[in-house]
Amino acid sequence: MTTHTTHSRWRVLLAILGITVLVAAAGAVYGWFKFFREVPQPAWITEDPHMRFKYGSIGAENDAGIPYWIFYVLPRVFPDKLPGPGGYASFGVAWEQGMELPVGFTKKTIGFERVANTCAVCHTASYRTTEDSNPVFVPTGPNHTLDLAAFFRFLIDCAKDPRFEPDVLMREINLVTDLSWDDALIYRYLLIPITKKRLLERQTQFAWLYHPAFPDWGRGRDDSMNLTKYFMIQWPMDESFGPTDMPSIWNLGKYQPEKGHRMNFAGDSHNARSVVIDSALGLLGAPPKRNEDFLAQVAWMLDYLKAARAPAYPFPISTVLAEQGKTVFDANCAQCHASARTGTVVPVEEVGTSRDRMDTWNEKAAAEANAVVTEMGIEREGLVEAPLRGYVAAFLDGIWLRAPYLHNGSVPTLADLLKPAAERPVTFWRGYNLYDPVKVGYVTSGSTAEYEGSLHDTRLKGGGNQGHEFGIHLADEEKSALIEYLKTL
Repeated sequence: MTTHTTHSRWRVLLAILGITVLVAAAGAVYGWFKFFREVPQPAWITEDPHMRFKYGSIGAENDAGIPYWIFYVLPRVFPDKLPGPGGYASFGVAWEQGMELPVGFTKKTIGFERVANTCAVCHTASYRTTEDSNPVFVPTGPNHTLDLAAFFRFLIDCAKDPRFEPDVLMREINLVTDLSWDDALIYRYLLIPITKKRLLERQTQFAWLYHPAFPDWGRGRDDSMNLTKYFMIQWPMDESFGPTDMPSIWNLGKYQPEKGHRMNFAGDSHNARSVVIDSALGLLGAPPKRNEDFLAQVAWMLDYLKAARAPAYPFPISTVLAEQGKTVFDANCAQCHASARTGTVVPVEEVGTSRDRMDTWNEKAAAEANAVVTEMGIEREGLVEAPLRGYVAAFLDGIWLRAPYLHNGSVPTLADLLKPAAERPVTFWRGYNLYDPVKVGYVTSGSTAEYEGSLHDTRLKGGGNQGHEFGIHLADEEKSALIEYLKTL
């Protein structure tokens, strides 16, 4: 073989190698662009604190995000699995006029556009002052209209349905958008099958939502500690069931651990930072991609929630009657709700309310959950590794917007809360956002409340309205004055 021939072959091999390297590099760039390229959200979200709280990403799109066009068409393909007409609006999400997605739903491009959730989905309140008025949305307030369990079930039920397959979903996607040829292939052969697989993997964790002995949570409620058990530490399903009202999360700076204050309804977390971290981890569905970025988001969120304040009562208040009510409050309510006891745990035997929320959690679960977070390399005070013994005596700022009442949302109005348990409504419709300024709460009866809401039955597991029989012996005029004062908080 001549030297010239050898050199020629080397040149061919080098050319092939060069082309291969170029093709591989181009493929890597293409793969990065289509699947991993992270695009910052627009400035109208990131530069406004309120918009950032409502629509800003906390990183959940990486592992828990759903491809945008799949998310878009699910209600169109599976209307039979919704709780009612109206697409995603049927879940009672807070949806501001002119916005592409509901409050608490984020849209971010990580290779492709993805949709995920933030804390705002559960913590944005809404109310209407008249039947024909537009809703007022209050970030950091409790979303008492949200049917969270129905939303969770919807995603799982869609994935289990034979219609969740490329031909059906692509046919619907093609009706609403024109994907490029390569994006269409990516959706058909990758994103749709992978999304179905990911959703089906959650069946075991969501099994208790299908438990035949458990009633629905109902609108505005969340079985939060069971979510932690089955998602963070992946315990097998047990017989505990303790949904609670969505809490308000404004003014978190009022909780001061050095004064013995505890967080969550049953006092199972030490401080606000731990609560924000654990809630955000629940939304991420996986360890953070970068701890430093995640903790920076937590720090921002915590500062925002500490600065947030409850809104003022939107109806006229009688100053004279409210002043009389303060005297009644100081004599009958302040010892728990405006004293050194506020923010600390009151034994359940004293307050007398349902134990169901307490019984969903214990010190072993707390220790295991803390270990999981520690393994992620995240330091926090964490969950309390001790038996639960009662419920936190609530701060009452913005109490007018936090109906229904008691930790499990089993009493519809403040007027009902001042009645003996035996005289409180046994059933009522929760989730209608028309405000009742007379009873101080939301309208819970009538055809529209029934259409918009879900039935709360206090006789069912997790829904008992017993206990907290304080102020029930006050005269009617004293109760009226007390309620007038509570409107001012």
